[in-house]
Amino acid sequence: MKRWFMLLTLIPQVLLLHAQQDSVQLGEVVVTAFQQRTQWKAAPVALALIRQSDFARSATPTLLTAMNALPGIRMEERSPGSYRLSIRGSLLRSPFGVRNIKVYWNQLPLTDGGGNTYLNLLDLSQLSAAEILKGPAASSYGAGTGGAVLLHSDMDFTQVGGHGGSIATAGGSYGLFQLNSHWQYTDSNLSSSLRQSHLQSDGYRQQSAMRRDGLMWQGAVRTRVQSWQWLAFYTDLFYQTPGGITLAQMQSNPRLARQAAGALPGAVQQQTAVYNRTAYAGIQHQLELGKRDQLQSFAMYSHTDFRNPFITNYERRNEKNMGLGLQWRHQFPVHEGSLVLITGGEWLQNPADINNYGNRGGKQDTLQYADAIRATQWFGYTQLQYARAGKWQLSVGASYNNQYYRYQRTSTPLVPLVDKHIDPLVTPRLALSVAVHRHANIYAVMAKGFSAPTVAELRPSDGNFYGQLNAESGWNMELGIRGSWLQQRLWFDASVYSFQLNNAIVRRNTASGVEYFVNAGSTRQPGAELLLRYQQTLTASSRISEWLVQAGYSYQPYRFGQYISGGMDYSGNRLTGVPRHVGNLLVMVNSRGGYYLSVNANLVGALSLNDSGDTYTTAYQLVQLKLGYRTKVLHLFCAVDNLLNQVYSLGNDINAAGRRYYNPAAARNILAGLQIAFH
Repeated sequence: MKRWFMLLTLIPQVLLLHAQQDSVQLGEVVVTAFQQRTQWKAAPVALALIRQSDFARSATPTLLTAMNALPGIRMEERSPGSYRLSIRGSLLRSPFGVRNIKVYWNQLPLTDGGGNTYLNLLDLSQLSAAEILKGPAASSYGAGTGGAVLLHSDMDFTQVGGHGGSIATAGGSYGLFQLNSHWQYTDSNLSSSLRQSHLQSDGYRQQSAMRRDGLMWQGAVRTRVQSWQWLAFYTDLFYQTPGGITLAQMQSNPRLARQAAGALPGAVQQQTAVYNRTAYAGIQHQLELGKRDQLQSFAMYSHTDFRNPFITNYERRNEKNMGLGLQWRHQFPVHEGSLVLITGGEWLQNPADINNYGNRGGKQDTLQYADAIRATQWFGYTQLQYARAGKWQLSVGASYNNQYYRYQRTSTPLVPLVDKHIDPLVTPRLALSVAVHRHANIYAVMAKGFSAPTVAELRPSDGNFYGQLNAESGWNMELGIRGSWLQQRLWFDASVYSFQLNNAIVRRNTASGVEYFVNAGSTRQPGAELLLRYQQTLTASSRISEWLVQAGYSYQPYRFGQYISGGMDYSGNRLTGVPRHVGNLLVMVNSRGGYYLSVNANLVGALSLNDSGDTYTTAYQLVQLKLGYRTKVLHLFCAVDNLLNQVYSLGNDINAAGRRYYNPAAARNILAGLQIAFH
């Protein structure tokens, strides 16, 4: 494994020796992190960028390839449609979904008031870019020790009005079929876009089929002093959940679903699956108040009908989510540089009815529990940023975070309400970026993070309410350097950090596999990250128009601090679910005739599967290849996933009962498709 990581750093250096010196300069990328438009290299924040070209290189119709190509980011898929996302951290508290990370789409919150994000509702075709803020981001984005994900969908304006669109289809192994269509109208003041998406698969394993249908409408209207933006989507998602299997079962037949054990039936018998129907609508308004002041506000509402037949029960959730936000931005008149004050607040509420029934072969049976729970979070924040163009930036901010829950068991008469308040917490952030060269900046960050328990942790699938759970919090210290050399052809981003998390929320399992959560001490999470990206544009006489090499590496020697759970002392053990070494290598070549080739290798080291540290996964190398032909009108491609045909688990069930840790991913598989654009 170490040889692979040595190659990651050596290959870009070798290629640089042969690079021609006549490439076209890349433009400086502008990011919007922490409410400021800043050049990428000068931003005083640890961040990762995904651009539309990165999405287009993906060999699979999911976010996984683009996310996992970046240091510090780990996206997993236990089965098609079942995703998990972590930023510089463990999956101790994330059996599925996204927790302790705040997610926004076009500046509207996707994360609900209970702290959960259904990231699997989105289709890759709906996104044009993403910014991923690594480490605590509470000073502007509220609760989240992991960071924040800012998703973008382009809304263009044109001087001459016109229509455009596209239709795309793809098919591949294991019954994979995809169909997307897109229509857009733009003029100088209006942009409107409608997207349809469909994705289905029979799955690699037993009980792993999925289907997702989505419809999205977004748009924007602008005048001289104000603008309105809106986002609305409806997603009907179904995916079966095969469940974890043991190592022996994976080695004998990786396509197995969870098997029956004792009195407990298996996944196929219980028809385990998730049904999620979500409607979402949000609107954002921006008003210019003279030359120095700006007001931004948003309102959003969503409704989710969620059903989950599981091994031991059948859960139904009726969730609503609503949110409001307001922000004031003021530009101070200063002699040199720029001084900006940003202050605002955000309120989210998530009322939910959660009922558990017996599961009779995938059918809802007798009621076991019926609960009503309402989660409310709000935070206020303020941030002051001073910048001297080309020299340095200083950002000072803080937020005041509140989380409140109200719970009642409605299936039992005369049970009183339970109110739970999380102690309010101020989370400061101090960040500095200094230009040490015309094309390089050093940045330093000191920030505190805060993450309250989610509704799914306070009231997990065992039907109990764990009112003793408290928020986790911790400090992150970081130092990094980023910039570009060789006429902006070589981009680099390197950082070291240390995150100390207290009161960590961890997942436990009963003997039947039903999960619950506890606060269990602290973690120590020091690490280092490196990203190198070399992009070369060649002369018109060359058949190759452009090639790109990108190498990334994460070093994550995380350990538990003081950690005692279930009478066992795990203090000092390797942090569960986190590989110490993760690397990624991407090579892409474009020809002048429209042909392209992209090869991506994701190299993942061994990770601990339980808190005691007595079981580890085997390191694996996931190689993907994509070959295509593209013009302004037509796009044809063929892709191969898991080129080396390795047996590996892309999403592990950590601390699983019966040592059923493994969710094997698909063997070697292919995908082919085409897209036709209309202008």
